[in-house]
Amino acid sequence: MMEAIKTGKQKKYRSKKRVERVSNAVGYTILVIISIIWVIPYIYLILQSFRGEPGAYTSYLIPKEFTFDNYIELFTDTSLFNFPRWYLNTFITAVVVCIIQTIVVLATSYALSRLRFRGRKGLMNLLLVLGMFPGFMSMTAVYFVLKEIGLTQSLVGLILVYVASSAMQYYICKGFFDTIPKSIDEAAKIDGASRHTIFFKVILPLSKPIIVYTILQAFLMPWGEYMFSSLLMLGDQEMFNVANGLRQMLQRENIAEYFTRFCAGAVLVSIPIAALFIWLQKYYVEGVTGGAVKG
Repeated sequence: MMEAIKTGKQKKYRSKKRVERVSNAVGYTILVIISIIWVIPYIYLILQSFRGEPGAYTSYLIPKEFTFDNYIELFTDTSLFNFPRWYLNTFITAVVVCIIQTIVVLATSYALSRLRFRGRKGLMNLLLVLGMFPGFMSMTAVYFVLKEIGLTQSLVGLILVYVASSAMQYYICKGFFDTIPKSIDEAAKIDGASRHTIFFKVILPLSKPIIVYTILQAFLMPWGEYMFSSLLMLGDQEMFNVANGLRQMLQRENIAEYFTRFCAGAVLVSIPIAALFIWLQKYYVEGVTGGAVKG
């Protein structure tokens, strides 16, 4: 009797393991198919950036002639499209915005996490609600305000637009700070540390994941932004960022000649972002999903 029960349990266990293997195989197959579909556009973009044949469209995927001329001409042929200037504009804007926005977000998040003051909850709710409205709703008003103070067609005006709403990005960073036990702050106060010292020498060293996450988010937004840049620059090609500049290459009168250069430019634009994500991926994931102190 006991032998029969034992045999039945073994069969049930083997059946369960077989079902798990089948479900895992199906799951992995689906993930592989999704990954291939996701990668195809990037492969196409890279291949087209090395295509030597002219024209915007070919009936084949792999170029018949490979060349580096598309990359070289992006930086040497600036008579119509000044890609090096666009790249520099984008880099300067992204770096300045990244620095300012990271400082504002960290300071705001720490204040809302640790300090208790009148109107705190109302301020948090207000920032959260305002952050739900898409930015393009205020584009016209922002443009006329900047026009009145003479900051249209300038990187300064564009930077002001990007950093103006930085405090609204507090919620993820604040949630991370909330996971840091307040007993750490209290222990530092007993040792005579000021609020300034606690923030810079106690909290920030424990917050590397969320700092990296904030830096990446602050850098990504201006790097690929299109709408506000196109409105503020008003056709001044020397002040374009790469998103606006590359868009000009796809105009009807330019696409046949410049499509492969557009692909090369798109590849170059993606390299810094890909490098940052690969380098900081560990901290980025921890900043989104993890806490500062466990146990």
